[in-house]
This record gives sequence, C-alpha cells and structure tokens, in this order.
Amino acid sequence: MSPNRRPRLLAALLLTPLLSAPLAGCFASGGDGGGTADAKGGSRLRVALAFPPAENLSPYGADATILSRLGVTEGLTSLDANGAAAPALAASWRREDDRTWLFTLREAAFQDGTDVTPAAVAASLAHAVRARPAPAALSGVTLTAEAEAEAEGAGAVRVTTNAPDPVLPLRLSSPSLAILSPKAYDAKGAADPAGTATGPFELTDVEGSTSARLDRFDDYWGGRAQASGIDARFIADGTARANALRTGQVDVAEAIPVAQAAGLDADTRRETATTRTTSLLLNARSGAFENASLRAAARAAVDTSVLAKNVYEGHADAGTGIYGPAVTWAAGKRTPPTAATRPGTPAGATITLATYDNRPELPEVAQVLKQQLEKAGFTVKLTVGEYARLESDALAGKFDAFVLARNTLVDTGDPVAVLAGDHTCGGGYNLAQLCDKAVDAAVAKAEGADGTAERQDAAMAAEAAILRTDAVVPLVHQRVITGVGPRVSGVLLDPYERTLVGTGTRS
Repeated sequence: MSPNRRPRLLAALLLTPLLSAPLAGCFASGGDGGGTADAKGGSRLRVALAFPPAENLSPYGADATILSRLGVTEGLTSLDANGAAAPALAASWRREDDRTWLFTLREAAFQDGTDVTPAAVAASLAHAVRARPAPAALSGVTLTAEAEAEAEGAGAVRVTTNAPDPVLPLRLSSPSLAILSPKAYDAKGAADPAGTATGPFELTDVEGSTSARLDRFDDYWGGRAQASGIDARFIADGTARANALRTGQVDVAEAIPVAQAAGLDADTRRETATTRTTSLLLNARSGAFENASLRAAARAAVDTSVLAKNVYEGHADAGTGIYGPAVTWAAGKRTPPTAATRPGTPAGATITLATYDNRPELPEVAQVLKQQLEKAGFTVKLTVGEYARLESDALAGKFDAFVLARNTLVDTGDPVAVLAGDHTCGGGYNLAQLCDKAVDAAVAKAEGADGTAERQDAAMAAEAAILRTDAVVPLVHQRVITGVGPRVSGVLLDPYERTLVGTGTRS
C-alpha cells in the first residue's frame, strides 16, 4: 500500500440552496441507466442523495449517515438484518465485566495507507468522546478505550464505560463512532474523513453542498468493490431526484416522494419498511407550548390517519408511538400513555411550525397540521426550508413546533439510545426542549436494564412517560422508496437507513 495519498480536500461547505436545475452537466450521459465507465475497471455509480452536508461532513453529527450510506466510514461493529451487533473492524468481542469489553480487531487498512492498529482505534474513539456536541450514540455514556498489546493478528481494544452498558457493541455500530486514521484530526480535534476512513469507497472531492466524488479503495478488508467509484449528488428536491432517475442521469436515488412513485416503472421502485417515525415536536421550554395544557390541545387536534392515507398515499402507517411497526417487538409491549394534562383553550395563541423539504412529504404534513391546529384555535405561522438551514435554530428552540422524520434506531440500534438523545434534559438532539424528571428517571432505568426483554420493557415504559408530556406527538411510521435503475444490482435496502451502497453494488 502506498503511503502517498492525495491531500485532504474538505473545505468549508457552502450551505447554498439546491436548485432543481438540469442535471445533465452533473453526470456523464447514460440514458440507458448504466453508470459511466472508469479506467480503474468497473462502472462508476451515480447516486442522488436527499440531504446535503450540514456539518462539513463531520462524522459526529447528522452527516455521519451520509458517510456510512456511501460506504466511506465504518465502526468497530455494524448492525445485521435483525438489529443485532455484527462484526466490522472488530472481528469479535467479549464482555470482561459489567463495565469492560474487549474488541479483537481484524487486519485492515486506512485509506491513507496506514494500518488499523489498536492505538489508532483507541485514539479515534477518544476524539469522538471529546467531540462537542457529543455524538448521539454517546448520550448519557462516558467511555475510555485502551490499546492492547498485539499478541496475534491486529490486536485488540479494551473499552470501559463509566457505568454498566450491556449494549456497548450496538452503540459502537453507530455511524457517528466511525474509526478514522490519526491523520484525520486537526489540532482542535475536528475530523476530516477524506482519505482517512476504512470503507470500500474513499472520499476524494467535495463540491460544496452539491456533489462529492468517491473512488474505490482497493485495499478494503472486505474485498474489492465492484463499482470503481461513486459520483454522489445532493439533490434536496424530491421531484428532481425522481426525474434524474427517470431520465437515466443517476443510477440510484434515495427517498423518492410518494407523489413521484407512481411515475416510476415498477421494477425501479424499492419500498422498505424502516424504523423511521415522523413526529410533531412541541417546544416544552418556551413559547406557547411551555404550557402543558396547550401541548395537550395540540395533540388532541392532530388526526394522524389523514396523514397516512392522504399525504403518504398508503406508504406509511398512522403513528402509534415513538417506535413503529418495523420495530416488531414494540406493539406487544406498548401501554397507551395516560394523559397528564387536559387540553386547554388555545384562544388564538400564535405558534411557529417548522419543517424541512428534503423529505418532500413533510411540507405537506406541516400544511395539514397547520389546518388542524388552526381549527383547534391556534394561529399558525409555517416555516419550510432545507434541513441544513433549520437545524441550528431547531436545536436552539427557536420554533414552537417542528415536524421531524427520525429513524429511532439509526444512532445505535438500541431502542433506549434515541430516548436519551432526543428526550432527556441532557439530550444532544432534544428538539422538543423536553426536560421532565419523570422522563429522565424512566430513561435512566431503561439505560440500566440488562437483557434484551428487560431493556425492551423499560424502553416502552420510558416511551409512555415521554408521550405523557405531549411534547412528542407521533404522526406516521414511514416506509421509504428507493429508486434503482434497471441495470443496477446490489443496492443495500436498510431499515436502519445506515447503508445504501456496498462492495456488491454495481451497474
């Protein structure tokens, strides 16, 4: 492996609005749906993604899933089809005591030509622990990692947590805990994944918030990818993504709007049940919805069946809780929450309802909610924009209500992690600004539960405590439609939405 690698290429990303402009200049022409040929052997895949980078492709936030879906990054573990922890950079692991796990590494290389060593892995995890804001996968958890001497193979890493953590292997599968080489980090700890990750595709060029180029990493431990590279395009407009697939300008298009699905040939549509739930999050810290009775009034005003039937045209199920039908064990363990507060009278209270258009159904959902809330007596101002432009304001609590599509198992695969990250006082992604002692206690109890059944029961008790506050109103449980060109095979249709292309994806 040559140590001579191209310099890192991530500059500050320009968060400019994406236009649904003609795409012919973005990809080489390929009207038959095939990818473009490459001198390295194999075709390049042309992929349209819905979300432009919001955080300079940092692996510690929302952009982490962009990197994992494109096959750039990976962690010590991954999730299998059943949601259990599976080997990735760690070939195996064992629990030494309540707080300590030993992960045995496989022989692998970073894209900069250096070896994946225990010291490099431990240092990478240490950077993630120090990152601010903290990765959602580490919400409520402090861990330390130490390199073990290499007795054989690639060595091992011992990970110790501040409290017993029975789901640590699941937690380490999070895209936000991807392992990068020492060259990825600057003096301030910021991480640059260009040429420093371990996945089958290496990020080689980024054009602001519009496109990225990836080349095959031939020394990938999992085998040489069949595609020679990926030309990724960030297209926020769902109609433009569908049109790009229809006209053969892209090979794969994620998140096809339900309104566009009927216009695609049946053999190009792939529908996947996911663990994604769309919810109405009400700001419980300030504004009109600081009043619990007005949150109850908003919850009572929402008719979720209308959203599933009309907005999603049957491609979603009416909201029943934080966890939907794709979390197969949840329904049998769910206890409907008892209302904590009776609905009050809005009396024209003015609220700002916001959502984003990267998922094209959400503005329509928000419009229906606006009508339902106004019928109940609220005065509603609607704000719609690109997610990257709204996220910081949403995290700061500048909206009274926010419509969010959230994959409940994407961060760790553990049902408790999303509760800690999204709904507790110290949660790093708490868009509802919820801080409730009963909720924190229920989530803490769930975090401490050992054993699969016990943890699931505790998660459902915590879900009931959260829903009792009326700060979270589940709307629909989504199925996603992925557009796949007729000559493309091996696309990874992942209910956790962490992966999209892999070594076997080709056109």
